[in-house]
Amino acid sequence: MSEQVKRVRVTQVGSPIGRKPGQKETLIGLGLRRMNASRELAATPETLGRIRKVKHLLKVEELS
Repeated sequence: MSEQVKRVRVTQVGSPIGRKPGQKETLIGLGLRRMNASRELAATPETLGRIRKVKHLLKVEELS
């Protein structure tokens, strides 16, 4: 009945300085505002799309 939502932990490992427009805003949308900041997020299609856009600036771990 109750379906468990998959979660991911994203950590910012790269700087948005000098990147294409929109990448800094995407990081802020994920809740990451500084280097080495981490957030646990639900793995929804919207969130995974944002992660894909800035994957070169992130480290992503799946949580069980």
